[in-house]
Amino acid sequence: MERKIRVLLADDHEVVRQGFALLLDSQLDMEVVGQAADGKEAVLLARELRPNVIVMDVTMPNLGGVEATRRIKEELDDVRVVALSMHKDSVYVREILRAGADGYLLKASSSADLLTAVRAVWNGEGFLSPSVSQAVLDDYRKQAKAPIDLLTAREREVLQLVAEGSTNKDVARILEISVYTAEGYRSRIMEKLNLHSAGEIVRFAMRSGLID
Repeated sequence: MERKIRVLLADDHEVVRQGFALLLDSQLDMEVVGQAADGKEAVLLARELRPNVIVMDVTMPNLGGVEATRRIKEELDDVRVVALSMHKDSVYVREILRAGADGYLLKASSSADLLTAVRAVWNGEGFLSPSVSQAVLDDYRKQAKAPIDLLTAREREVLQLVAEGSTNKDVARILEISVYTAEGYRSRIMEKLNLHSAGEIVRFAMRSGLID
């Protein structure tokens, strides 16, 4: 019997995950091996379960799909990722593809599109939702080095937390670091990106697809 495609689902909405799980598990060539509620859990489960394909929501709390995809691809380059988003905006598409995603699927897509996307990336092909134009992919390919690439993985993590409204104390608690270290990360991020206020941090994170 042919080996099934092992799929990991990462989405912060349980109802969405369960719906996808029912659909995928009903296919003879697929099985859902795990579910993650945020990017951090997705990274941990990817290491533990070694899925073939991850269906990854782009915007999730704590650690978003962009950074989770980047980390997974750095460690497990044979894992294929289908990004999942409600946004057609080229910013979201560009950032998740830069992070290493193999496909981009809109949440408004049909069930058939989800199945097609999973099978396509598993077979080594790329996939874009039909309603996401070829121009978006061309735009991604032409982009110069993005400012966010100046940040380390930990700095990108701190950036998302700050943009989500976390204080230095919150960041320190979540990342299990000292408040002094959290303050240092925040200062370096603002210096590297030439940002001068919390509002500018939020706007930059939104443009980079880290938060909604």
